[in-house]
Amino acid sequence: MIGTKLAHYEVTSHLGTGGMGEVYQATDTKLGRSVAIKLLPEAFSHDSDRVARFEREARVLASLNHPNIAAIYGVEESQGRKFLVMELVPGETLADRLKRGPFTLDEALEVCRQVAEALQAAHAKDILHRDLKPANIQFTPEGRVKVLDFGLAKMMASDDQAVAMSHSPTVMSPVHTGGGVILGTAAYMSPEQAKGKLVDRRADIWAFGVVLHEMLTGRRLFDGETVSETIASVLKRPGIRSRSRCGGSCEVA
Repeated sequence: MIGTKLAHYEVTSHLGTGGMGEVYQATDTKLGRSVAIKLLPEAFSHDSDRVARFEREARVLASLNHPNIAAIYGVEESQGRKFLVMELVPGETLADRLKRGPFTLDEALEVCRQVAEALQAAHAKDILHRDLKPANIQFTPEGRVKVLDFGLAKMMASDDQAVAMSHSPTVMSPVHTGGGVILGTAAYMSPEQAKGKLVDRRADIWAFGVVLHEMLTGRRLFDGETVSETIASVLKRPGIRSRSRCGGSCEVA
């Protein structure tokens, strides 16, 4: 893929793999700037559900204009492949930074302030992220925090399907439960999300709290060798009370 051209974008390097596609750095030869492009995998190009999710991510990002959310420049198609053209955010992710150990309280609070402002902007437009985790939080060289990857985002008011789950990275295939469909990242999901139930903005707030815990301690709050073990940890860990028993709020001991 590196060295090829998609429309007027020349692919220069591979940045990573997400639940909804491969992400590359590319040069916009018309405007002379570097961008990130997310390419829908060819295997999914005829999958109506995958294509719909991909196009929904473009619409979601286009509706958000916030300094702590990576911007989208457009959605394109070349050689039968759909791809998003997005702001290139240089720097390391929070997941990369955590490999060097935990944050001080002051450092963590500054990062969380910016993440909270990004989530507040999304929630104000009735948009849930549903996959907030360290790998989707990135630092620019100037120290600004950017929330990435709204591939699993949904509109709170208009989408009746429950979606959520995985380990890390994001699961590529839906998992069906008695309560619904699960997509996402298991270690950061609320109990309701892990069960495939309908969720609201509190699912993002739960993930936000789990990320904060990891920043302060340097270790995951919920973990396991498999997706199933991680979900079991979320659902059964001592000290976690579900909303059904705590009136809509959950406490971590």
